[in-house]
Order: sequence, then structure tokens, then C-alpha cells
Amino acid sequence: MYELYKNYRWNKFIIVVPSIAIREGIYKSLQITEEHFLNIYGHKIRSFIYDSKQLHKIDSFASDPGINVMIINSQAFNSRGKDARRIYEEQDSFRSRRPIDIIAQTHPIFIIDEPQSVEGKKTKEALELFNPLFTLRYSATHKEDYNKIYRLDALDAYNNKIVKKIKVKGISVKGTTGTNEYIYFEGIDLKDKNKPVAKIEFEVRQKNGIKRVSRNVNLDYNLYEKSGGMEQYKGYRVSEINGYKNTLSFTNGVTLYAGEVQGDISEEYLRRIQIRETIKSHFERERVLYNRGIKVLSLFFIDEVAKYRKYNENGDIVDGEYGKVFKEEYINSLNEYITLFDDPYTRYLKKINVEDTHNGYFSIDKTGRMKDSKAKGKEKISDDESAYDLIMRDKERLLSLDEPTRFVFSHSALREGWDNPNVFQICTLKHSDSTMRKRQEVGRGLRLCINQEGVRIDGETPGVNVHDINILTVIASESYENFAKQLQSEIAETLSERPRKVDEEFFLNNLVKNSNDEELLLNKILAKKLYHFFIKSNYIDTDDYLTEDYYKDLETNNIQLPEEFQEFKQGILQLVSKIYSSNITELVGDGRKENITEMKLNENYKKREFKELWNKINIKTSYYVDFNSEELIKNSVIALDKDLRISDLTYHIKIGEMENILSKNELENGESFKIRESEMNKEYTTLKTTIKYDIVGQLVNGTKLIRSDIVQILKKINPNTFYMFRKNPEEFILKASRIINQQKASMIIEHITYNPIGEVFGSTIFTDSTLKGTLGKDAIAVKRHIYDYVKYDSELERKFAEELDNSSEVCVYAKLPRGFFIPTPVGNYNPDWAIVFNENGIKHIYFIAETKGMLNSFEIRTDDIESAKIHCAKEHFKKISNETVRYEAIGNYEMLMEKVMR
Repeated sequence: MYELYKNYRWNKFIIVVPSIAIREGIYKSLQITEEHFLNIYGHKIRSFIYDSKQLHKIDSFASDPGINVMIINSQAFNSRGKDARRIYEEQDSFRSRRPIDIIAQTHPIFIIDEPQSVEGKKTKEALELFNPLFTLRYSATHKEDYNKIYRLDALDAYNNKIVKKIKVKGISVKGTTGTNEYIYFEGIDLKDKNKPVAKIEFEVRQKNGIKRVSRNVNLDYNLYEKSGGMEQYKGYRVSEINGYKNTLSFTNGVTLYAGEVQGDISEEYLRRIQIRETIKSHFERERVLYNRGIKVLSLFFIDEVAKYRKYNENGDIVDGEYGKVFKEEYINSLNEYITLFDDPYTRYLKKINVEDTHNGYFSIDKTGRMKDSKAKGKEKISDDESAYDLIMRDKERLLSLDEPTRFVFSHSALREGWDNPNVFQICTLKHSDSTMRKRQEVGRGLRLCINQEGVRIDGETPGVNVHDINILTVIASESYENFAKQLQSEIAETLSERPRKVDEEFFLNNLVKNSNDEELLLNKILAKKLYHFFIKSNYIDTDDYLTEDYYKDLETNNIQLPEEFQEFKQGILQLVSKIYSSNITELVGDGRKENITEMKLNENYKKREFKELWNKINIKTSYYVDFNSEELIKNSVIALDKDLRISDLTYHIKIGEMENILSKNELENGESFKIRESEMNKEYTTLKTTIKYDIVGQLVNGTKLIRSDIVQILKKINPNTFYMFRKNPEEFILKASRIINQQKASMIIEHITYNPIGEVFGSTIFTDSTLKGTLGKDAIAVKRHIYDYVKYDSELERKFAEELDNSSEVCVYAKLPRGFFIPTPVGNYNPDWAIVFNENGIKHIYFIAETKGMLNSFEIRTDDIESAKIHCAKEHFKKISNETVRYEAIGNYEMLMEKVMR
């Protein structure tokens, strides 16, 4: 809207929404962002919600010269009610005018949110009466396709990291055989790699009767003895705790998977387990994010207010069933997370009272009492304005760490009102039904979170992997497999049509672009080369579907395309991101698979040798670049004369004729014509154009050099080189800009200088780590690392970590966290490994290593940007350590040992 006003002076907008929840959310968003846009554009939007009782606002909307936005829900003008008719009737309070006529005179631009829910036949007819200039429609599931100008579906949003990653904690009930040997297997904790612990809940006979208790159990734990001799637990002695498979086995042959419940379980107890798991997930996420200044919220959706809060005979509010359970489970879990240390997070937990940390948001009746919201329509959404007003009013307050409310209970019919970015856990305490879709269940928590300064934690946040921080955990009342399968199916329904296989046909005839917007057409030869590269790299399987290896290397920016495609890497990866994965497994992870829930520092971290290395490398620096313009001009002239090539205009003549038509299918498939001749011709004449090009100005824009330097370059290049401009001015400007920028980049790197800025990285970057892992999948147990486990991003890293760990030459090592980075002109750079060697025969005791794939047995694989970062890192470490710390990019352990010995 700001841009349309800036470019065309269009200033009247009407946003049409399907529900009050969305209406209130949009109005709140406009309020929250107005200061941000004021700083950019110098003025604010004047927005209001249409109210048939406040028609004076329409006068202001029509007459005000600035940007005006009216937000209206479709029921306000397409239903038969008295209030809805007022917009079409002459009103005494509106100087005997019809509101619709005043609005129509402004020719507003319509913005329709969720048109599939809004644009019924009656609404379409009513919308025409507003006389809109044009209409923009936003939806993930359009019923009608108009002129589509932009698409961002669930897979694109996930790949671009603009939504949270979803994890599901499922609870599955294992079939009973008429017995009642109740066991709930919560999961395995591998904090101590030598003693894996399984957490289970089972029944114990006590003086006052049978009670269910939670216990951490080790090998040989005997449930029969610990239960007080209850007969159903005979033979239940723990025989194996398998961290790789996430299973718990007993001597009687029974094996449970994490999240499974065996024995009889009531509806009431299933809800207790859901509440417990939500609280546990909350503490795990909060422990990591508190020190980053990020408030963590958990959201419970229920179907009856009385299950959370109710009124006694005196009219006082008392806890309902869920309120009581929450308090009991919160206090039990809290004791596990409060440590003996006086750290900031422990102090934060201790100061919050259990009564203050949960709250309910419900509809209010005329007497001020909470009531159940009435759900309307097939989506079962409430239109209760009082409830949404309460939710929106408290939205920003809930984001503050000073506000003790961290757990929120609300009616499931109000779910559309909950669009809070810091919701990290969602738990629905009700039966799943056909009207409650999984996408609706998770949809309220997908926005990226913000910190205490109001800064969104996204891809531009330094030292952060977006999906390490932004994870939404759904605590389901069914098994992970069932929930994930249905959710993935629903997501698949919303995805636009996508190719499924990476084969030659997929690449053929696609245009990809580089950073300078130059295009490369993937012809048959190039498509074949790319296809074979994907096969050779194990990025596709025998059926041409993308493999796990591809996604791992993509995540770690470890995909090294053949040299001729390197310049177009981003364009090619963007093309491959359009592939549809039938499982969409990257979007929905199993919340129980990560059995390494916390990376705790061990005794290696306390070693003198590691402290000495850390004190040498934790120094922060800044850089500056100083180079000679004359040298840049000279290098650019040489490079342009040598490398600038402008493609000739070519035309391809194909001659074909119609064959005998054998079937209707041939016509429908376009197979009735056959090519008989084909020839390629070049056009050597220069382009005749009436367009006047400011070649100097265009090159200044493309290179950010001053005009005088560009003039000197153009004067000094060979006349034949300059003549190419006449063949294709646009291509000349693009390619010349790229070549000059390459020279500029190489000079920046050559002339870069680092200086300490008097600050250091704190050791808290090791304790603030968001690392979790799954043993055997992306983590291995180790003995020389500063944690008991190493979480790896690729097979290369796994193998390297194993070799470091088995090496007698290595004293201690660490995989450096993302919070440790070096500023460079081509982006922040996070080195991989910090290693301290034993002194026996080793020349370089302190070593920083970057692991890269190998082109061959002698040469590592890097592109221009990676090479630049590696060069900058060398300069940085030389400066801060007086060359006592060596930095190198290496391809394997053998190469590392070569470097440290000489």
C-alpha cells in the first residue's frame, strides 16, 4: 500500500476478511508496524474497522488525502441483518446519503484475504457496488485462479525459512490384552553417554492405594519390586535402553517405543500426559532461549471453559480439572529444571509463582463470567469480539519476560485469534474431529519469534540457524505417525503443482540466473551434466527422488556444483527447491527422536589447554579495506579485454510437416508434426535501437564505483571490446559489471586488514547452545570433545570427528557454535573446529580447521565466496594470535596432520 501510494498516489484501500479474528489481527498488525513504516516512508496509514454505527469514519476515509485503509469483514455487507443493510440505506446521521455511494466514489483498491471463504455469489455481487479500481486476492487455496502474480506455498515458506519448523510429540496407546500393566515410556535421556536413562511412568502400591509415579530407570530396574509387588509387573525388568532406536525393552520380551503407553488409559489420563509433555517441552525450549531474550509461550486449546476454570456455589473462580492437573505437573517438572547454580534462568524460574504463570482467555458474558465460545460454520470458529479484543490487547504484553504468564488456555473456537509469534508449544486437549484440521491446529504458532527488543529472529540474524531457534512443537493426542501423516497430507493439498523427480527432463529448457541477473538456459547438454552430477553426488536415488544427503548438504551450504554451474548455483538450487517431496518430512519432525536433549560441557572444557586456545581465539575484530583506484582500473581493463564475450544473435530454423493422424491422443499430445530439417544461423549485424543508454551511469549502478573510474576503464579497453556494446547493450552492461566486480572483490580480499576492537566472545556461547541431536542420525558419542556428543551436519563432519576422537595426538577439540563468527566483506563466517594437539612432535599446537569436500586427493572444493571467507579467516587469526594459532581449510584428517606437522 505504501509503494502503490508512493508510485501512483493510490490511497484508498479496503481489506475484506472472512472473520472477526482475522479482522482484529490485521488491525493490530497495522498498529504495530506503523512506526516502522513511518521511518521508511515518512507518513502513517490511517486505518479503521468498519462499524455501521460510526459512519463519520467513512467521510474521513473519502476526504483524507493520505493513505486510508478500511478493514471490513464480509458479513458486514453481505448478510441480511439490520446492521449489514445500513451500508446500502440513506441515513439521517449521514446527511441522507448512502455510505456505499461515498465509498464507491473513491474507487478503492480491494485486498481480499482468504477469497475462497469470502467470495460467494452474494459477496461478489455486493463487491461490485464498491466500484473498486482493482482487486488483489491473497490465499494459499484459491478456488478460482485469476491473474496470478505471486506464489508462496508451505514448501517455499519452509525452504526460505520464514516459518517455524514443526515437531510433533505423539502419544500412542499400545493394544492391551485384557491386563492392566500400565507403563508410559516418555523417552530416553542421553546426557550421560555412559548411562542412558529411560523415563517411565507406572503404578505403585502405596498405603493409601494405587498411585502412578514417574521414575528415571537404568538397566536391571525391576518394576515388580519397585511397584510394591504388583502382580501385573512380574517379568518387567529393564533389559535394554537403546538410544539409537529410542526403545525400552524388558526381560519378558515387551519392547516400547518412546511415546507409547501400554495398558488401560482413560481420557482423563491422556490429557494429563499431554499437559505434562507440553510443560516439559516448554522448559526445554525456554532454557535455551531465555538467555537470547526470547519469551516462550505455550498454548492449550480446550472445548469447555469449566475444564480449566469454573465457579463455585459462592460465584468464586476455582480451578477446573485441567487447572489442577497443570499445577501438579508444573511443580513436578519445575523441580527438574531448577539447578543448584545461581544462573539467570534459575533465578527467572524461582521468581515466578505457579498461580501467575498460567492464564485463560475466553469469551465473557454480560455478568463478566467466562463462557464457552459459540463456534460457527464448518470451520468451527467463533465471532466473539470481546474474546478477540482481550487476546489482541494482551498480545504484546505476553511477549515480555517481565510478564509471568507463559502458559495460556483458550477455547478451540478462538484459535484464529492466536497469532502470537512466540508460541512454541501447542496442545489441543480435545477429541480430534473431522472439522478440526491439523493445519489449523499448528497454524497459530508458525510465525518466526521476536526477542525483547522486538527484533524478529530470521535469516538476517547473525550467528543463528533459523530452524534451531524457531521450532513449534505440537503435543498430539495420537501417535506421531498418524498426526504427521494427516498433517503432511493436508499440507500437500495446498501445494501448487510441482515436479517430483530430478531427471534430465526436469532441468531441460529452464532458465536460471546469477547474482547479476544474467541468464543461463539449461539446454540438453547442460541438463544431462547436472543430472549426472546429482547421481554421482548421491543427491537422487534410483527413482530420481531427492535423498537425505541432498537436504543435509543444502542445510550446511555444502553443495559444490561443477565449475561451469558455480556462478548460477543459487538459481539452480532455487529451481530444485520446487521439487515436491511426497513425505514432506522436512516440515514435520518427530519431537521424541532427539534423545540428546542438552549438550552439557564436560571436563574437557575445563582443561588448561582448551582455556589457553579459547583465550587466543575469542577476540573480536573489525576489518577495513584500502586499495588503489589506478590498480583497479588497470586490472579491470585487462580482465574486460580478456574475458568479456557478448553472444551473437542466433536464430534457429526448424521445418516440420504433419504426419498421418493415427489417433485423437496424438493430436492432444502434440505428436502429429515431425521435424524434417533444422539449422542454426548467426546474425552478425549490430543492433539498431532508438533507446539511448547511459552506459557510464549503468556501470556505476552495477559496480558502485565513481563515474570518473568507469570513464577511465571504458577509455582504456580495446576498441573491439567496446564495439561489443553495439551488439547487445544490456548484455554488455551486465557482463562488464560482473567482471569489474570480480576484480574489485579480489582486491578487497588482497587489501583487507583486521584489527581487534577490544571485545571478546563470552564463554556463554557454549552454554547458550541450541544443539540437540539424535544418536546415530546426526550425533555421535565422543571422549575428547568439550561435550559428550558431537552433532554433525554431514558425513564428512561425522568421519572427521571420529578420526579426531580416535587420535592420540589430539588433546581436546570443539565444534565451534554458530555464535562464534568472523566478519568479512562477503558475510559473517563461522569456522568449524577448534583443536588443541598434544605437544609431542606437533609444530602447530593450536589449530582452527574448516572441513570441505575434496575435488581430488590433493585439492579441496570451494567457490569464490568460500575462498574469500577462508582468506579473511586466515588474516583474522594471524592478527589476533601472533600466528600462534594456525587456520586452514582441510578435506580430511590426513590433510590436517600434514598441516600441523609443517
